[in-house]
This record gives sequence, C-alpha cells and structure tokens, in this order.
Amino acid sequence: MIASQSPDDAAISVARGDAMLAEELGLLIDGATTYAIYMLDPQGHVTIWNRGAERIKGWAEAEIIGRDVAIFYPADDIAAGKPEADLARAHACGRIEEESWRVRKDGSEFLAAVTITALHDEAGALRGFGKVIRDITHEKAAEAAIVRREHHLRSILNTVPDAMIVMNENGIVASFSAAAELVFGYAASEVVGQNVAMLMPQAYARDHDAHLRKYRVVGERHVIGNVRLERAMRKGGETFPIELAVGEASIGGERIFTGFIRDLTNRHATERRLTELQSELVHVSRVSAMGTMASTLAHEINQPLTAIANYLEATRAMIGDSDDPLLAPLLADVAEALDLAAAQSLRAGTIVRRLRAFVDGGDTGFRDERLDLLLEEATSLGLLGAHEAGITVTRHVAPGDVMVLVDRIQIQQVLVNLIRNAIQSMACSPVKVLTIATAPEREGCMQITVADTGTGIDTAVRARLFEAFATTKEDGMGLGLSICRTIVEAHGGRIWAEGVATGGTAFHFTVPLAAFPVPDEGDTDD
Repeated sequence: MIASQSPDDAAISVARGDAMLAEELGLLIDGATTYAIYMLDPQGHVTIWNRGAERIKGWAEAEIIGRDVAIFYPADDIAAGKPEADLARAHACGRIEEESWRVRKDGSEFLAAVTITALHDEAGALRGFGKVIRDITHEKAAEAAIVRREHHLRSILNTVPDAMIVMNENGIVASFSAAAELVFGYAASEVVGQNVAMLMPQAYARDHDAHLRKYRVVGERHVIGNVRLERAMRKGGETFPIELAVGEASIGGERIFTGFIRDLTNRHATERRLTELQSELVHVSRVSAMGTMASTLAHEINQPLTAIANYLEATRAMIGDSDDPLLAPLLADVAEALDLAAAQSLRAGTIVRRLRAFVDGGDTGFRDERLDLLLEEATSLGLLGAHEAGITVTRHVAPGDVMVLVDRIQIQQVLVNLIRNAIQSMACSPVKVLTIATAPEREGCMQITVADTGTGIDTAVRARLFEAFATTKEDGMGLGLSICRTIVEAHGGRIWAEGVATGGTAFHFTVPLAAFPVPDEGDTDD
C-alpha cells in the first residue's frame, strides 16, 4: 500500500516541478542565440533578457534589466513616440509584427524583424509584453542585391537587339524578351507557358519535340551549342530567316535552354539589293560605253547620210522630165520616190546630230513648232508597217494653229517610241486600235496621248515603268521610256501611263505652248 503525500509534501513537489520547468524554459530561451527574446512589464521595462539578446544588441543582462524599452529605438523614433505606440498597438491587437530599425549598445543600427505579444493573466489583466527580435540586415541586403542584379540583368537583356527566349527541357517558354516581342509580334504574356514550337514553321515545329526528347534520353544535340541558320514564324504566320544560338544551363537541378535569335530579314534584303546594284552598275557601264560608241557613230554616220542625200538629189536631177506619155508617169513616180528618200536621209542625219547633242549634253534647240505637222512627221515614221499588222489608227489632233515650244526631233523621238511600243503591245490582241490625240492639259500646256488596245501593263510594273532598266519586253533594255521621261521633263512637262477601261494602256505627256516658254533651271517663283 502506497502512503499518501501530506499537503506540505505536495506543495514542495509542485514547487520543484515549477522550478525545473522554469529552468528548462530558461535554457531553451538562452539557446535561441539567433533571436533576441526578452520580456517587458506593463510599463515597458525589461524583466527577462536572453543570451541571444546579449549577442544581437550588446547589453548584458545585468545592464539592461529594469531599463525602458525606448533604449532600443533610434532617436527619431523616440522623438516620434514610437516605443509607447508599439506597446499600445500590441496591447490593443494582442500581437504585432513589423520590420523596423533598432539600436545596439555601441550605437550602431540594424534592421530587425520585430514581434511584440501582449501577455495577460487568468483574469485578463495585462502582465507585460514578450518581444522577439531577429537581425535581418544582412538578409535584406542580400535580397536587395539579388533584386538589383535581376533588374540589371533584365535591363541588359531588354536592350540586347537579339531576341532572347528561355525555356525548360520540355520546350515550354519561361521568358520572352522585349526584343523577342518586336521580332515575333507576340506579347510575352501570349508566349510564356506555351511550347516554343509555336514560333516555328510547321515543318520545323513537327520535329522539335522529338529532338528535345532524343537529347534528354541519349544526349544527341541538334541545335544546342551551335549557331545555325533557321526559319521562324511571326504572329501573323509570316516566316522569316533567323540566326539561332542555343545555350544550356542547370539551375537547382532543372535544365533550362536559352535561345538567342537574330532576325536576318533586313540583312538578306540588303544582300539582294547589293547584288541588284552590282548588276545595274555593270549594265550602266555597258550603256555608258554604248553612249560613247553612239556619239562616235553619230559623227561617222552623219557624213555618209549627207552623201546619200546628195547622190539622191543628183540622181533626181539626172532623170529630168520626159515627153513620152508612157515613160513620163514612171519617171514622175521615180522622181517622187527619190525626193522622199533624200528627205528621209536628211531627216536621219538630223536625228543623228540630235542624238550626238543629247549624248554630249549640247544645245537642245527649242523652237516654236506647229503641233499638227510635228505629229504628222512622227506618225509617218512610227506607223510604218501598222497597216500590214491590221492596226486601225484614230487621230484627234488640235487645229493647225496650235504652236508648241519644243525640240522637234526629240519630241518626235518620244512619239515614235510610244507608237512603236503600242504597235508591239497589240501584236496578239484581237482588237487593234491605236489612238493619237491632243488636248489642253492646263494653262500653258498641251497633252499628247498615245493609247492602244493591247494586253495592258501590270499595276506594279506601271509604278516603275519610267525607271532605267525597267522593261516588260523579254529582249528590251528598259531605256526607251526612261529616255522619253528625260526628254519630256527637260521640256518642263511630265509623262505618265494609265490603264484603259476597255483594255490596253494610254501614255500621256505634256509639252509647253509657244506662248509659255520653258523656264531656265535657275528661274524660281516669286
């Protein structure tokens, strides 16, 4: 039988247990050396102080017991009444947590994670406050450094002209740079979380996941570690050439891939343009040589043409007239043919001289000319063979008293060029009608039109029709219309082409009326 304890023995046993519990609690509190743990009475004076508080704040227990809690606050906070306000908030709320600056014994400050808890007895009366302080200065500094590095890195990546895409080992996009948004046309929010294959043409996207799986299993690389020329796809479905470099890294045991993409669209366009320019320069050099040769030939040919004209005129004089009724008509026809041949020889000589002057940049010879006669001479030459080709010619020409200020040979050269082009364009056309017309264009100018019912000209080609080397003919050099434009603009006019509603093309150009002389290049409007 167990003897029962007396009341005194029971009290002693409880006291020993309380003492042991208090000792163990004190050891536990003192063992938490990374935390300053202390208690305050209701007025804010220190009553308990652990070793962590000594290490963090610098005061020994004997120095701080009974001191007011305000000693731990910076002077500005004391002046603002923060120590009392913190205790009042803890009393009202039961517990508060914050990050705030505190002061050590040596006067240095540190950033602390502060927890203040109000303590009450069984009756609910305030017994004091428990405070737990942790020095987070270095922790916050490290976090701030990481944030700064991230911002720095992000600012660098956002200014890199190449697009940058980060994805995991399954090809899911984790990051999409600002340059990538510009290159691909997607916002980052549209791409992050999606498979990177969405940025590839279908033929590439189909094999991409297979390449990644093969790399994860056997380590065989397809693109990683190399710089390759590939094709990508923009948001609108447009494919374009890129230079792709992919790097690999492992972060926290997770494999990630970073791709750098350079858009080669402009570079390829520039390379194509350089190639075209090189071809054009070669062509221009040939044309320049031809121009030199033409100038030389013009000088050499002019003399034989003059001689031919002289021989024809001499032959005409030698034929004379005849009284024979049978022979006279024949001789008259021969004489007329010789007169026409001589006139054309002289005309050819004039054209050659004008060509030489044009090549050499000499005097262009502006004169007052009758528009109807100018057109008649040009059409007589330009329409050679038109009747045999089944072409119907319609003329709507202003009356004979209309005078224009032009270089007759050059304007006739323009007309002949346009007429011959019109005839060629109607070679396969079922309806062959050539229209030559004149009409007032604006004050001081006459408009001349050469229209055909041919195959027409594509709108894209029409936009550059008057540029050098632009041609719709398989064997054309593309200089005829360019020269026409140069001649017309030298006369102060303009030349253009329009499609005809019924089919074909109408070429229009303007020349100045004789009463409105062509201005010198130095003239300006007041």
